[in-house]
Amino acid sequence: MRRRTIVAGMFYPAEPERCRSEVARLLRDAGSSLPAGPFVAGLVPHAGWAYSGKTAARTFAALAASGTPDVLVLFGAVHTWSVVRPSIYGRGSWETPLGDIDVDETLSRDILQLARDRIDDDPRAHAEEHSLEVQLPFVRYLFPQARIVPIAVPPTPTAVQLGEWVADVVQTSGKRVCVVGSTDLTHYGPRYGHVPAGVGAAALTWAKENDRRLLDRILALQAEQIVPLASQEHSACGAGAIAATTAAARRLGARQGILLEYTTSYDVHPAGAPTDFVGYAAVAF
Repeated sequence: MRRRTIVAGMFYPAEPERCRSEVARLLRDAGSSLPAGPFVAGLVPHAGWAYSGKTAARTFAALAASGTPDVLVLFGAVHTWSVVRPSIYGRGSWETPLGDIDVDETLSRDILQLARDRIDDDPRAHAEEHSLEVQLPFVRYLFPQARIVPIAVPPTPTAVQLGEWVADVVQTSGKRVCVVGSTDLTHYGPRYGHVPAGVGAAALTWAKENDRRLLDRILALQAEQIVPLASQEHSACGAGAIAATTAAARRLGARQGILLEYTTSYDVHPAGAPTDFVGYAAVAF
């Protein structure tokens, strides 16, 4: 079973050499002034690289400085209504422009066994979802021998327990495992049907404050508060992925999160007055 790319050539380069060059450039630009680890987990955004690539690269650079993992467990956002339960891609491989990445079938099986009826083994849940795909060229470039365990995580209370289960499996696996969650933050503007502060400079300020309230919970590892707050304030498209990641990081011994970078699509590419924009954050635990 091989999961084919669906946004290569749109969100990031599809040509191998161009993709490799862009990953190298983003990591080079993002690699200065990183805090010392070691880190066990991180959060990354998942927009097109032109908007959020440098922010995502900050997290991957910090994780790479902590060592080389054998496996990365990837908690993804869910952008389709059909995925209502955590869903793992438990076997096979994922295509990237830099080469395929194998799924760690043993770790996937152990997670499925521990979670039992609370997680589905369903590759179809990942077929049209981009939130993990856009991370994989970074993974392949930095950790070419590593395997992955991709898990789509809808924003339900189960996400916290899922993160804890994954951490328990990781701790007994005998493998060096890193956890990475994928989310964007507040989607603001008429395009997203969310304009509580109108448009313009005041809107950008409002959205950043909205993101800050969620980021405060993330950095404090308050996993149980993530999904309710994000649902109430419309501050993340991947609240389930955030909750699972923070819960796993906490279980793996992290004491806090570190905000490596925060920005918005408007800050990256300003054009006229702020109207439609999205928040992005890089966090390491």
